[in-house]
Amino acid sequence: MDDLDRQATALRALSPSCGPVRLIAVDGHAGSGKSTFAARLAAALGDGVPVLHLDDLATHEEFFAWTDRMLTQVIGPLSRGRTAHYDPYDWNLRRFGSPRPLEAAPVVLIEGVGAGRRALRPFLARLLWMERSAQESWERGRDRDGSELSAFWDGWTMAETRHFLADPSRPFADALVRECQEGYEWLQGPPVTA
Repeated sequence: MDDLDRQATALRALSPSCGPVRLIAVDGHAGSGKSTFAARLAAALGDGVPVLHLDDLATHEEFFAWTDRMLTQVIGPLSRGRTAHYDPYDWNLRRFGSPRPLEAAPVVLIEGVGAGRRALRPFLARLLWMERSAQESWERGRDRDGSELSAFWDGWTMAETRHFLADPSRPFADALVRECQEGYEWLQGPPVTA
């Protein structure tokens, strides 16, 4: 059993945090590896653990103003043990699509910048932070997306900086997750400061 399997076992054993659901957030800077890590963690958790990507709730006009959609479309139903239905945003068409279901499974992962924000923390069983610097993460993201999205990244980095100054997630993380040659290293979270 590798470390990711051990961590998955520990996450499955947590008490439910949102109705019957153990809601696990994966937060970090854009480009830090959240999506890849969440996919690997979901596979280690098994049983088709659903993953909600916050890119489906954010929009071009509202990078971080998705809290109300999250609370009403996702948190509300999950907290009652019901399947949530959220309207995913289409980044190419610049509009919301047809509702998509999110099952109230025993474990649900939420990944994206701001997944550990203040309004969501009361519903989380665990908050995991991808431990990679903002600059390194943004460079990875820019390399991944290419020069045609350079203007988008310029706007994004400013918005992300403002978001984390006003509503930081890292200080409240239960664990810092660092990518390494062997896979992922889990470190104790930082002490919470008021």
